[in-house]
Amino acid sequence: MAEKKTLAIIVGGGPAPGINGVIGAATIEAINRGMRVLGIYDGFQWLAKGDTSHVEELTIHGVSRIHFQGGSVLRTSRENPTKDPKKMENVVNSLLKLGVDYLITIGGDDTAYSSRQVDAHANGKIKVAHVPKTIDNDLPLPSYAYTFGYQTARHVGAQIIQNLMEDAETANRWYFVVAMGRHAGHLALGIGKAAAATLTIVREEFELNGKTTIPLKQVSDIILGTIIKRLVMGRPNGVVVIAEGVAEIVDEKDLQDLATAERDEFGHVRLAEVDFGDVLKKDIQARLKELGVKMTVISKNVGYELRCAAPIPFDAEYTRELGYGAVRFLLEGGTGAIVTVQAGEFVPMYFADVLDPKTNKTKVRMLNVKANSYEVAQHYMIRLTVEDFEDAEKLAAYAKVANMTPEAFKERFAYTAWKLED
Repeated sequence: MAEKKTLAIIVGGGPAPGINGVIGAATIEAINRGMRVLGIYDGFQWLAKGDTSHVEELTIHGVSRIHFQGGSVLRTSRENPTKDPKKMENVVNSLLKLGVDYLITIGGDDTAYSSRQVDAHANGKIKVAHVPKTIDNDLPLPSYAYTFGYQTARHVGAQIIQNLMEDAETANRWYFVVAMGRHAGHLALGIGKAAAATLTIVREEFELNGKTTIPLKQVSDIILGTIIKRLVMGRPNGVVVIAEGVAEIVDEKDLQDLATAERDEFGHVRLAEVDFGDVLKKDIQARLKELGVKMTVISKNVGYELRCAAPIPFDAEYTRELGYGAVRFLLEGGTGAIVTVQAGEFVPMYFADVLDPKTNKTKVRMLNVKANSYEVAQHYMIRLTVEDFEDAEKLAAYAKVANMTPEAFKERFAYTAWKLED
């Protein structure tokens, strides 16, 4: 009798709803195909040290209901074995020592890069498939395909914003909510649109104009314009959702926390630990005081509350397909690819095809601010528009609230205005 082949499963990077669904589905399918399945704990952390003791053989009974759970039964880490050739050597040798023939990694762009390096260094001895996950929804999939975890994160995030909107209206205050999304604004905009937040700001709006950095004042003036417009509407309250990636393009001299912020194993600033919302709050409170406008402002970060939420049915179903698809891809002889589901079909996206030649890492899918979906978002936000400045009556009303002349108000805020196309 031929010796059983062995599949190992590793989870890397930040958590996302649905990880356990991939683990469970891949385990069940692999065992049903006559394989042994090993769960590797804590990402690449122990393997990078040559330690093979943090491993458990998975069973169908043990994983049959884990798809209902948030988090990761195998835990996760941001250990980056690609930074040190010795660590990568340890990872490959450890997997071979464990008798691993196939490897499924579950993670974002950094884990995908580590997975690619394992594939390259194993010289064909280990076949590798990567299942993409991130609540940021920023991996290079087609525009209609989501990364798993995003839909659940949006769902839970929208519920939080809805509660804050009710509180804002009840207590006559403003909330500034910074939503996770290191580079792209998908999650912030998705949450903002679903909850009908007063305003959502994403970094792609600024980058559309070719800007690589912006002053903090520009972000503050956009929000101030919204507050003033709402006051004219008789609404002294609201909720602003800001993508955390905006902080990455704010000039460092305006945001000193970025220069000294802690970084993870992949060199990324831990944006969730930079209190960008508080920086905006203090800046805008000072500007409101200058204008003679009294307003209670509260800042809040939303992200960690979303990452380990129990998956909604969309992600529970989606991750089962991805786990099954990863096993099928490997057993059909595939290796070195990201496993995706596109229009109901399994589509491997090979590492070489999704690399950014500038960074040698997986490409990032940014939010398309020219798409119809963003146009819809614009039309349902409260924000100063070009049309506002062309209407003398409206301009006079805004200027009065800000204790300014219409000319001064226009000079101060016109540069933030949107031109809404009909």
